[in-house]
Amino acid sequence: MTTQYWLVKQEPADYSWADFVRDGRTTWTGVRNYAARNNLKAMQPGDPVLFYHSGESKSVVGIARVAKAAFPDPTCAKTPEADVWVAVDLNPVEPLPSPVTLAQIKAESSLKDIALVRQSRLSVMPLKAAEFTKIKKLGKG
Repeated sequence: MTTQYWLVKQEPADYSWADFVRDGRTTWTGVRNYAARNNLKAMQPGDPVLFYHSGESKSVVGIARVAKAAFPDPTCAKTPEADVWVAVDLNPVEPLPSPVTLAQIKAESSLKDIALVRQSRLSVMPLKAAEFTKIKKLGKG
């Protein structure tokens, strides 16, 4: 199976990179957007994931990996929508030495078409391998 690359967004006041590292693993729940849900469904164990702090900081702060493919989202288990929404498990891999800001990403012509720029409200999005690598390189400082 081909490796796919992803970016997930989270408000750091709700769940930060530091929280993620402390926990050592998290279940990515609460996604209630169909496009983002479809992206979660496409994730496979081992796929690399960029962790983006939304809100004020607007920056990629770390790299994670998909630990478990999509399964029913436990936050809606007893609702009529229980079979609609999914979650995945993620593990933190490493922080980026330097956070990569949205402004830096927008300044890179090779990143002008990524969903983070084009569909800024999408919380789970695919990246091409070259885009993932470019952002990771920007984060090396």
